Amino acid sequence: MGLFVHFQNSEQPKTPTLKEKETIIFQLDKKLNSNEKNRKYYVDILQISDLKQRENLPFKTVISIPKDVEALDFKHYYKAEVYIHQPEEIKNDFQFDYRKYLARQDVYFQAYLPNDIQKIEKSSITFEDKIKQKRLDVLNQINHSSLSPKIQEFLKGIILSDRTEMDGETVKDFNQTGLTHLLAISGSHMVIIFWITLFVFNQIVPLKFKKIAIVLSLILIWIFAVFIDYGSSVMRSCLMITCYYIMVLLQRKSDLLHSLALSAFILLIVDSNQLFDVGFQLSYVAVLGIWWLTNPIKNLFRKPKYQVEKFCYEISSMTFAAQIATLPLAIYYFHQFSFVSIIANLLIIPLSEIIIVSSLLIVVLIAFGLSNISFLYQGFDDFVEYILKLIHWFSGFESLMNKNISLNILELGILLLAIYFLKFLIKDILNPKNLMRFGFCLLAFFAVRTTINIHQYDKEEMLVHSFYKEKIVSIKDKNQLVFWMKKNKNEDKIRDFVIKPYLTSRRIKDFKINYIPADSQYFVYQGDKFELK
Repeated sequence: MGLFVHFQNSEQPKTPTLKEKETIIFQLDKKLNSNEKNRKYYVDILQISDLKQRENLPFKTVISIPKDVEALDFKHYYKAEVYIHQPEEIKNDFQFDYRKYLARQDVYFQAYLPNDIQKIEKSSITFEDKIKQKRLDVLNQINHSSLSPKIQEFLKGIILSDRTEMDGETVKDFNQTGLTHLLAISGSHMVIIFWITLFVFNQIVPLKFKKIAIVLSLILIWIFAVFIDYGSSVMRSCLMITCYYIMVLLQRKSDLLHSLALSAFILLIVDSNQLFDVGFQLSYVAVLGIWWLTNPIKNLFRKPKYQVEKFCYEISSMTFAAQIATLPLAIYYFHQFSFVSIIANLLIIPLSEIIIVSSLLIVVLIAFGLSNISFLYQGFDDFVEYILKLIHWFSGFESLMNKNISLNILELGILLLAIYFLKFLIKDILNPKNLMRFGFCLLAFFAVRTTINIHQYDKEEMLVHSFYKEKIVSIKDKNQLVFWMKKNKNEDKIRDFVIKPYLTSRRIKDFKINYIPADSQYFVYQGDKFELK
């Protein structure tokens, strides 16, 4: 069934044949992360001038629009002349396959709008677009609130799942401290929002109608999910909560594993490409890790005497469990790990309930136009500013950050198996069988890693890398690596998107850059000539 569904979901539709420059009519579908020059959107192309293949319309594309052009909304159609093309295929195995990533979102073209844009008001707006527009209006209200710009972007990210305008320094701080999950609408956010609504309804609804309070709370979190554009992480969280509480409503024994399995099954039947989504994998592995390791870790602490002590032990156990379970996956995808993330998560996660509840309250007040409670906004601004400064302080411990860590799929599998056996080792560390199982996994991991390291060390190769119109040549001879390139303003991006991924894939730490003249046309290596244009 899974193979059949994935085949249906992965089948690429027929795409029209387009010229390099086309005049298109389109509408907004989704707002994406911006960069320093452009805003990015997913848009639906409804019409193309001089296009005969009308049956292939509409189709989605990602479009970049200069920031000096008015932002798009859901109330208008737009007409513009754009440069449009299909994403380039990757030429090396270590590069991020942006073409495949877009294809999994049903997007097969990229476009750039160099000039002005014409807009035409829609005669009628669908219910879905009305909801999206209302969310966009709330985001604009936050932009015009009395909160400082950095706090505005934090608020939009943590509650409305919009990080499109967040400054690079804040994003970097959260990445380096392992707290990115706080900026995404994750399971913890939705659980807290669900518990708040359930608590309120339990105070209003009589005890004998307890089931009604649960149903109303479930309905409210789904309304919230629809309002914030039902992103992948939101849908996962809502489905997990719904599956769990349906068991409660049916008076069956609630089972976390069944809830996880059922929610994953529903998501993958609807869109099997979710299986390849990093967020999907991390979410389910984190919850499984909490279920598998929390109690054994909690039993390592002494028996709590006070409620505060018990709360600290539970939070610490869950944090450790989630971090241990997701660590191999995080290294596999992001190739970095910071020891400071353990401490940062232990300090910030207990505050997350206060952060989420206060952020939700502020968004509700702003949405209803209650902007005259200045002391409340100022207090929230100061509180979040302090949290961001604390996170920035943690991110400053660069010496505790390990970067460019390479991990392949076999090493990942062995580490996940070791985590499975870790539970039994924690429960009974003196049991020889537990020691042997866990020890064998570690030995297998280091044996495989050493073998791969030796293989990569012995490899000698010469590659030509492409970055937009730039050509970069790399020559590897055992552990000696030299990059040959022209000096240009994009060197920082070349380091991030070409050099660092190559270093990680070939397991090399040191390299050298040699600059070649700007007018060079060819690079000759061992008698072979390579174009640099």
